[in-house]
Amino acid sequence: MIDLYSDTLTKPSAAMRRAMADAEVGDEQRREDPSTNQLQTMVASMLGKEAAMFLPSGAMCNAVAIKTHTSHSDAILCDRLAHIYRSEFGSHAWLSGVTTEGIDGERGRFTPAQVEATLANCGAYGPVPRLLCVEQTHNFGAGAIWPLDQLRDVCEFAHSRGLMTHMDGARLFNASVASGVSVRDFARSFDSVWIDLSKGLGCPVGAVLAGSKDFIDRSWRWKHAFGGAMRQSGILAAAGVYAIENNIERLADDHANAKLLAEDLSSIKGVRLDPAGVPQTNILFFDTTDAGIAPKDFIAKALEKGVRMGFISRRVRAVTHMDVSRDDVSRAIDIIRKLLA
Repeated sequence: MIDLYSDTLTKPSAAMRRAMADAEVGDEQRREDPSTNQLQTMVASMLGKEAAMFLPSGAMCNAVAIKTHTSHSDAILCDRLAHIYRSEFGSHAWLSGVTTEGIDGERGRFTPAQVEATLANCGAYGPVPRLLCVEQTHNFGAGAIWPLDQLRDVCEFAHSRGLMTHMDGARLFNASVASGVSVRDFARSFDSVWIDLSKGLGCPVGAVLAGSKDFIDRSWRWKHAFGGAMRQSGILAAAGVYAIENNIERLADDHANAKLLAEDLSSIKGVRLDPAGVPQTNILFFDTTDAGIAPKDFIAKALEKGVRMGFISRRVRAVTHMDVSRDDVSRAIDIIRKLLA
């Protein structure tokens, strides 16, 4: 199986498993797990924040951050295609009592003027705008990277209007490797930010939320309330330490494989890349309708031939990752060509 469904499908390597098996552990809930503390210190330093907290998932990072930043009847602002808005079951309305104001960005990226226009719709009898959220890279924007200057401008405007800022950094390392901008620079303008360990970095589970010491101290309450206490979590944290030390720069290989896949797909008659052009990171979307087969039917036929891809927003999504080699991409292209011949 050549699995291009998602970079969440990566499996821990033998070396990572050894690091997990050898991890020194303690009681994480009492903040006594040395491996977890090491990971938290490492991530906080990388992102230029005072403190960090290890959590089971990125969705929980978003949930804890929003709960910590907001109160009931507040509003959060984000792009209409953001993971927070589209892929977390509307949980923030339930867990935090907030509403969401969607912004129509370009591939998930919006401008200060668009933030201003959204705030103008928040009247005296509506929810109080409290938090601005961005996603880097933007999943449903085909792995689009927020330019550093645009991030800074959006955050500066949000802060000037009294909003806090939060970054969903699920693929922040992809953005950094592809752009050459450090994760610290990308994170600098944000009051909170998290990074994922279980996507391109190859860990079996986990994410790390970072911010000021006060923010993280307050977040611990919601971490426990949402079921995030993990006791001897050092076994998992050790995988994160290994990944950060060994698996970041290799993300460039995933980006190169995505470019190869896109170039070959664009040469097949009837295949339309969306958006057109070379992918910025490891995610690409395409449409096969003009080739005479609906995307959903194409995905089913490709799966029968040993290539798995996703169906999202009426398009095919393919994601490269560390468990997909250049040869795998070439074989996938051969299979796709034959299906669409």
